[in-house]
Amino acid sequence: MEFLSNEVNVDVIGFGALNLDKFYFVDKIADHDEESFIKSKKNSPGGSAANTIIGLSRLGLKTSFIGKIAEDDDGEVIELNLAYNEVFSNNLIYSETGSTGKVFDFVDTEGERALYVDPGVNDDIIIDEINMDNVNATKIMHFSSFVGDSFKAQNDLIDKLNDDIILSFDPGMIYARRGINELMKILKRTNILLTNETEFRLFYEEYYREKANVEDNDSITISDMARHILKLGIDTVVVKKGIDGVFALNKNDVSNVKSFKVKPIDTTGAGDSFNSGFLYSYIKGFSLSKSCIIGNWVASKSVQSVGMEGFPSLDELKEFETEIN
Repeated sequence: MEFLSNEVNVDVIGFGALNLDKFYFVDKIADHDEESFIKSKKNSPGGSAANTIIGLSRLGLKTSFIGKIAEDDDGEVIELNLAYNEVFSNNLIYSETGSTGKVFDFVDTEGERALYVDPGVNDDIIIDEINMDNVNATKIMHFSSFVGDSFKAQNDLIDKLNDDIILSFDPGMIYARRGINELMKILKRTNILLTNETEFRLFYEEYYREKANVEDNDSITISDMARHILKLGIDTVVVKKGIDGVFALNKNDVSNVKSFKVKPIDTTGAGDSFNSGFLYSYIKGFSLSKSCIIGNWVASKSVQSVGMEGFPSLDELKEFETEIN
C-alpha cells in the first residue's frame, strides 16, 4: 500500500463522490406498501468515479482521486481501499467534521438494485481545496455525480483545466435529472461522454426535439441524439444499454457492440466498470469498437461478483485482448 501526499503525474484523476456501499441482499426490491426481507449484508467502498478509477488502477494505469472523506471509520475504510488498489491519495480532501458518504444498496436475487444515498461530506468540496498543479499534470480527468453542492466545484474546475486534458464525463441519474441547462458547461468541455440510454434521454431528448424541430409524436433514436450532441464539441459519445450492449459514435466512426451474456450477481457499478475498460482502451489508442468490446467484457466480469470483487486483472485483460485482435 502506498499513501502519497506529494505531487505526482498520473494517467487519470477521478472527481466524484466517495462512499461506503452498504449492501443488503434482499428477497425482492419492495415497492410502495410492500415488505421484503434481508438475506445477507456486506460493506464495500464505492462511488461511481471511484469505482472507475480503482478499475483503471487494476488495469495498470497510474491514478488519483479528488474526493472528500471524514475522519471516521467509514473514511478510513475508503482510504485504505484506495491505497490497497494503488490509487494515489495526493488529491484526497479530509474533513475534521461530519461523516463520510454512504450508499445503501438493496440488491435482489436477479442482481437488480435500489439505492439510497447519504452524501455526508461529499457535498462540501470547494475549488480552493483542489490542487490544480496535480490536476493539470494528468492526461484524463473523469467526472461523475454528486448529490449536492460539490457540483459547483466541478463547474469551477472547468475554468481552470488545461486545454490539452481530456475530460471524461459520466453524469449518472443524479446529474441527468438536473437537466441539460445545468449540465451544459460541463458538456461543452467534455471530450468523452459516457452515459446510459435512460440518462441520455432524460437530459437530452427534449433539448434535441427543440433544436432539431422534431415533433413530440415522432420517435428519436439514440443515434439521432448522439450525432446531435457532437455539435456541442464532444469528441466521443458512448451510450451504455445494459444487456443490449453499447452504442458509440465519434466524428470518424460508429459502433454497435453486443453485451456478453452472463448471470449477474450484482449490477452495481457495471457502468463504472465499463468506463474503466473503455478509458483504458482510449489511452492505449484502440479503435472505438475495440474499446467498447473491452468495456463490455470488463463490465461482464464485474457483475458476476459483489462490488469490485469480480473486476478483472490486467493479466486477464491482456489474455482477452489476444482473443479479439
